[in-house]
Amino acid sequence: MDTTPATASAATDPLDASFDILARQDQAEANIAMLRSDVDDVKSRLDKVARAATRPAMGGASPAKDAPEVKSFVDSYLRRGRETEIKSISGANPADGGFAVPRQIDLAIASRLTRISPIRSIAQIVQTGTAGYRKLVTTSGIASGWVSETAPRPESATPQFAEIAPPTGDLYANPAASQAMLDDAGFDLEAWLASEIATEFARAEGSAFVKGTGVNQPEGFLNTVKATADDGARAFGAVQYIGTGSATGLGSALDTKLIDLVHSMRAGHRQGAVFVMNATTLASVRKLKTSDGAFIWQPGLVEGQPNRLLGYPVIEAEDMPDVAGGAFPIAFGNFTNGYLIAEHGATRVLRDPFTNKPFVHFYATRRIGGKVLDSNAIKLLKIEA
Repeated sequence: MDTTPATASAATDPLDASFDILARQDQAEANIAMLRSDVDDVKSRLDKVARAATRPAMGGASPAKDAPEVKSFVDSYLRRGRETEIKSISGANPADGGFAVPRQIDLAIASRLTRISPIRSIAQIVQTGTAGYRKLVTTSGIASGWVSETAPRPESATPQFAEIAPPTGDLYANPAASQAMLDDAGFDLEAWLASEIATEFARAEGSAFVKGTGVNQPEGFLNTVKATADDGARAFGAVQYIGTGSATGLGSALDTKLIDLVHSMRAGHRQGAVFVMNATTLASVRKLKTSDGAFIWQPGLVEGQPNRLLGYPVIEAEDMPDVAGGAFPIAFGNFTNGYLIAEHGATRVLRDPFTNKPFVHFYATRRIGGKVLDSNAIKLLKIEA
């Protein structure tokens, strides 16, 4: 009788082991291929989203143009005057002066305004939820000092505040189109309307931000109280000015006066400051040279870079006055800190097909205010001896 113990398990066949390894490799490669396919699919979707996001909101087949609220507003109200279909998306009452345009069209108007309106592009802009906007600013700092670790802390002084309330008014534009244009499906009505409204708004508000009276319109920075005293010595809200040394023109020592103008502003405000003047004044400034024959004007040498005067960008604002006795043709300032624009609500549009038949007018309104916020951040050059 054979008493030899039985082998626990037979030896593994080498050929079977090789087949098993190859099968596992095939499965791993299949899994990797599937993962690559999923990654490519996700990447393709993300690319589509990115391309859609970069399309212009007011032209072509963009998501904003094809949004249901935009199509309803344009096709139902602007083209045909049907009010019942858009009340749910406008959130406005016709008794309030028209329907609030959809957000996409309002953003297109705001974008065009920023590109066209020179002061808007450099000022501080706030969106308000009420008709009257007020802002508190400090007119005196809080006392501070140094003490030892165990020394008593003296009571600090109470800061003083002043209230800034930008005067506001309803800015309106009234572009017109013929009914034949509105009936033409190929006519890009929303792009045309946004362009017309933005162009007229920019012209009107550009003048108001510079020289507005403050009566039913913004108060321009040239219409504020002016004084020659330095910062800290002037009354709150008064803007400092420096004379040119000539009662009729810019004077022969304009470069030194401009240097005085720049350095009359505190260093903190000079970061981000710009010169503002109209094209006529700019033409005169570009011809001026220093005593060693160098032009004080420095053209931008790189595309997209602004032209500079004494190292600071120059903004052309056609509403700035020409060079004349007693005028303030040049402003230098950090307008982000110095001038406040307050906007209330969205643009409203009222369709008017009756006043000027056969044309259809689109009466657009927007409530806008403006006022000097920090008078230390804006300096003026005055034509005087």
